[in-house]
Amino acid sequence: MQLYAGLPLTEVQLEHELGRLSYRRVARLQGPGTYRAGTSAVDVMLRPARFADRARGAMLLKVAFGPAGIEGVRDGAGRQVPVIRLDPLLIGSIFPRDGVDRIVVSPKQVPPLLPAALKAVEDRTFDTNWGIDPTAILRSAWIDLLAHRYQEGASTLTQQLVRSYFLNDRRTLWRKLREAVMAVSLTMHFSKASIMNAYLNEIFLGQDGSRSIHGFGLASEFYFGEPLAELDLPQIATLVAIVRGPTYYNPRRHPHRALARRDRVLRILARQGIVTPGRAEAAIRQPLGVTPLAVGAYYPAYMDLVRQTLKRDYPERELTEAGLRIYTSLDPRVQQIAQHALDAQLHGLDRWHHRRHERLQGAVVVTSPQTGDVLALVGGRDADYDGFNRALYARRSIGSTVKPFIYLTALETGDYDPATIIEDEPVAVTLGAGRYWRPRDYTRVDLGPVPLVRALADSLNDATVRLGMGIGLPKVADTLRRFGLTERIEEVPAMLLGASDLSPFELAQLYNGLADGGFRTPLRAVQAVVSAGGKPLKAFPVRVTQVAPPADVYEVTTMMEQVLQHGTGTPALAILPPGLTTAGKTGTSQNDRDSWFAGFSGSDLVVVWVGYDHDQPTGLTGSMGALPVWAHIMASIGTVPLSMPPPQSLTDTWIDFATGLQTTPACDGDSAVEVAVPQGTQLPEMGGCGLGEGLL
Repeated sequence: MQLYAGLPLTEVQLEHELGRLSYRRVARLQGPGTYRAGTSAVDVMLRPARFADRARGAMLLKVAFGPAGIEGVRDGAGRQVPVIRLDPLLIGSIFPRDGVDRIVVSPKQVPPLLPAALKAVEDRTFDTNWGIDPTAILRSAWIDLLAHRYQEGASTLTQQLVRSYFLNDRRTLWRKLREAVMAVSLTMHFSKASIMNAYLNEIFLGQDGSRSIHGFGLASEFYFGEPLAELDLPQIATLVAIVRGPTYYNPRRHPHRALARRDRVLRILARQGIVTPGRAEAAIRQPLGVTPLAVGAYYPAYMDLVRQTLKRDYPERELTEAGLRIYTSLDPRVQQIAQHALDAQLHGLDRWHHRRHERLQGAVVVTSPQTGDVLALVGGRDADYDGFNRALYARRSIGSTVKPFIYLTALETGDYDPATIIEDEPVAVTLGAGRYWRPRDYTRVDLGPVPLVRALADSLNDATVRLGMGIGLPKVADTLRRFGLTERIEEVPAMLLGASDLSPFELAQLYNGLADGGFRTPLRAVQAVVSAGGKPLKAFPVRVTQVAPPADVYEVTTMMEQVLQHGTGTPALAILPPGLTTAGKTGTSQNDRDSWFAGFSGSDLVVVWVGYDHDQPTGLTGSMGALPVWAHIMASIGTVPLSMPPPQSLTDTWIDFATGLQTTPACDGDSAVEVAVPQGTQLPEMGGCGLGEGLL
């Protein structure tokens, strides 16, 4: 998130973002990772952070708020800061198939107390031994002999590292001998500092489903939600306690065991003079402080898109083992809003349908049209479940969401404008061999002569088929290809009503070109790849290609605005904030199997699909299923109203929605709609309420 004067952000929203980054609210700033909220201002001690283009050191930030949002941003010296970025949020990891995950930390990122505590508790002779401790081995062997089984461990930190990295936990004499030999060899070839650093990054410290938590860097985030460098004494003691048995001392499943072990660690540290007795006793009085298991901290659907992007340039081994840092376009706040809106709407629809054996599913894609950045991707209502990603892979009939491209194709011919009259009457298309295709409107009511703007806004099938057949199927198919359709499209009449199967992501790519005024920008989830050492490796720049005349796209956009003002999208007006101008199109496939809505504002494009996985009829049109999800997302993300100056070749004018005759809002505000027509176009005026009379 970027902070700057004028950003419409509240104090509560900033606190939420800081909480997402695991910043702690305190009464007095205590160092990086803390913030203080006052009256109309928030003071933040930013952590050091690395971005794709540069690194930023720790710094004090003072953010002042007013009624409209942020009024000013200053640094610790009181200087005005034009714009500053919050830390990038860790949203996921691409780890090997064996499930090992870690955050690699350098010695500078490790609090000195941690290695001291490890040596005090796990290996007191670490600094002087040769990788093994003969005294401890003899003591362990004697105890095992008395017990007639392997009972007592005697592993040094170096042996634990060897076991974790090269061997396994099977308690056999042969494994113990190999472990000892390898530990001695490791000590001969590497310094103690290198061995300690390797240990801190390698040791197993817990399990998160199929993900194995290795190293103290990731363990710190996993158990406490904080960087390792910011942990205090009780937290460090807890991690050291877990080393002895990550499953047995799991602080979430067995908090009493973990607490007892932590307190024992603290007393050992006090006994050996690592900390004072008073400090140890104060730490013992503290709770474990382990955070609840994070829900939504990882975004499986979005990670699928990241993997799909990187697969073209990087082999799997490099992705999983090279320690690359991948900077993405995800906006976690928008992602959370999209997930909540989809789940809430589907939950309500399920209760309305009363279907016990199958739940409605859905998908959402949110993009920034000008850059092609994918801000959010929801692959299903169980957003935290790493399963089938409907946003990327559910290819369904797109229904009437195809229609704006048909009307755009007609406008490009120069023979049509939004006021052009077309017949909405039954049509029969010859298929050959005596067969005919007879589409019908959803309402089964034919309206007769209507202007193009109404045919699109009310999603009239008969009128659209007449228009599409008149301009030719090859031209419509060419328009779809220009806007980004990569799959082969079958040029048959049914394509005019959306018989083509696309995924929500593919449909978002098509609509992104409409939302950006006729310029196609490939959607991107990855912005840059940086090496483990901070060296930029690959950038994914914005690539823009003009695919349609901006004037024609402007015309069709004004028509799509009427979808929400007078057409099938009007239910959204009860949800959208007043004054938020948007454009979009509903879509319903045959037998109501798929419910779609795709629409955009001045800054955001949102595509929503709702349906059943097994392609059963839902009984939902686009305006009943997908539209409310879309509207709730648009109402919540703080988007910018659609506001475009007309190209010089066009002029904005008012026409009657029903007849296409020129009128004014003063004449009949309920049926008057504003559209764009080519300069010099002479439109017939409404009888009985001419322009002059209307202006009076």
